[in-house]
Amino acid sequence: MRKRYSLRRYLVGAVVARAGDEMAGPALMLAGFAVAGSSVEASSLLAGITLSAAVGGPLLGALLDRAARPGRLLAGALVLYATGLGAILAGLGRLPFAVTVLIAAVTGLAGPALSGGWTAQLPGVVPGGRLPRANALDAMTFSAAALTGPALAGGVAEAAGAPWAVVASVMLVALALPAAWTLPARSPVRPTRAREEGAARPVRPAYPGGMGPPEPSARTRPPKRSAHPVCPGEAAPPEHPAREREPERSARPDVVQPPGRPARERQPGHSARTRGGRGDRGARTASMAGDLLAGVRIIVARPALARATLASTVSCVAQGMLTACVPLLGERVLGGAGRGAALLSCAAVSALLATAVLARFPRALAPGTVIWAGALVQAAALASAATGSPLVLVVAFLATGCAEGPQLAALFTVRHREAPERLRGQVFTTGASVKITGFAVGAATAGPLATRSLPAALLLAAAVAAAAAPAYFAIRADRRPHLRTEPHPTGSPGCRPTGCSDRY
Repeated sequence: MRKRYSLRRYLVGAVVARAGDEMAGPALMLAGFAVAGSSVEASSLLAGITLSAAVGGPLLGALLDRAARPGRLLAGALVLYATGLGAILAGLGRLPFAVTVLIAAVTGLAGPALSGGWTAQLPGVVPGGRLPRANALDAMTFSAAALTGPALAGGVAEAAGAPWAVVASVMLVALALPAAWTLPARSPVRPTRAREEGAARPVRPAYPGGMGPPEPSARTRPPKRSAHPVCPGEAAPPEHPAREREPERSARPDVVQPPGRPARERQPGHSARTRGGRGDRGARTASMAGDLLAGVRIIVARPALARATLASTVSCVAQGMLTACVPLLGERVLGGAGRGAALLSCAAVSALLATAVLARFPRALAPGTVIWAGALVQAAALASAATGSPLVLVVAFLATGCAEGPQLAALFTVRHREAPERLRGQVFTTGASVKITGFAVGAATAGPLATRSLPAALLLAAAVAAAAAPAYFAIRADRRPHLRTEPHPTGSPGCRPTGCSDRY
């Protein structure tokens, strides 16, 4: 019997792949600076591999949602990413720099596979009741990767040279291939509403003579069941008297129809050739463009998902601004530019510890509360970092990590809860692409400002982080229940309304 894919295998593969990704950025910058001798060209490599994620994320998500074995596609994306890193290293100093940046942009298309693409496969690894704790553990892999990746890049570059740091990041990404390749296959999901899951009503099978199956007797007739699943503690929806349905007629020529009664056409939407060629908009055979738009519509249309995405993206812009200030903070406050990396390590350690506490008590706070409150904590920490005191600066970075880690875990919880199974991969990769782009925009904005006034750049980053909280509440919460395909947290079968509680 085949052994079940374990959560431990998932987490090990995720942390190794993400450590390679976190290592790749600093390693490319060091290698670019060592070869080209210019910080502008080095930062251009990082911008090229980062900004292209905005395009690659939605496309990769749509492909993952269509794949019966998403792990195989995820492994292919890891191969593309590792191969691209090697091609960038091989092209430095040998190819025109514009070509090398183009290779970096193509490589970055697969970047969201290491973040949102991997996390989207978590519901297939653990049952629904263990998903909140698994979300927190998955978020811890990001903190662990952020802690070890840059440190490994600096250590390898110092010991063996910057190009070997890129080689080490390629090896880490390659080590995650077995864990990605063996991810569980997609399980069939029972459709709910046609509007939500995009499934057309099934056509009843045809019987000879156009008649349906025999009517069961009173003894054998099964009890009447509601058309809508009901959660514990909910009132059952009112039942409507059933209408007599006409017996289905088959359009197949080999089934004999009664004389004088034409064969009934298939229902609209079941075939792309019926009613002027208009097919089912949400069917699995929908075009790739339709799937891409469907994923974006889900993020925009569901208030809880839109709130979490907007607030976390604004927070990510502030985080990018803070990262751009790290070298100058290390040089002017701590006495050396290289000591700025220690500040990032402090933030990563505190994020790891805070997320571990959240994993121990996954339902202690509502995910939405963690998201907007975490943004306010980051704003206060960034404002205090502008004081210029070394001790206050270290405490500020520790507080920033304590807010970032749980905020990421809460974001994963909202995505898993709100995203339909059919579009889960696209929701995760699109959200990751938006956050990566926001981080790059924040870093590009704060870089020139920090060279002129470091406190002004930090205060601007604090203002941006504080703006994430009102941005969260700017989108009105939806109190209407939505049917989902995930099991109810109590373990009862069927679907649950997301409006019943924000703690799940």
